Amino acid sequence: MSILKKLLLVLSVVPMAVNYPFFPPTCYSKALSMAAELSQMAADLKIGYETGHCMAHMPDLYLDIHNACVMHKIRDYISMVEHLRLRRCAYTKEVRKLEVTLRQLFIILGQKCHGDLVFTIYDCAALERPYYPYYPY
Repeated sequence: MSILKKLLLVLSVVPMAVNYPFFPPTCYSKALSMAAELSQMAADLKIGYETGHCMAHMPDLYLDIHNACVMHKIRDYISMVEHLRLRRCAYTKEVRKLEVTLRQLFIILGQKCHGDLVFTIYDCAALERPYYPYYPY
């Protein structure tokens, strides 16, 4: 019976040890993952059943944290989402989550990661098209 208990203990500890991140996420990696998540979330809201009718006029959200115009783009998108209050979809949980997460990314980029980020380009038009870092255009 003790062998079974030891085996269960080993089988429960090994997956936790394998999945445990051995390094904490940096400010840069957090901002990068949030930007990708927000771009996908906005795209999903545009085609969603409950939110598609009022999000259809919203521009596509492509966030590249290496672009110096990203702060302006986030601020403008937050403003547009706030003005959706006139429509019913602005009160859905998904739209509210998009707004809150955009604000969090704005704060992270502006205050928390201010010294860690290096803007390599200043091309506001580039934020209007999808960014694929691994595929050439």
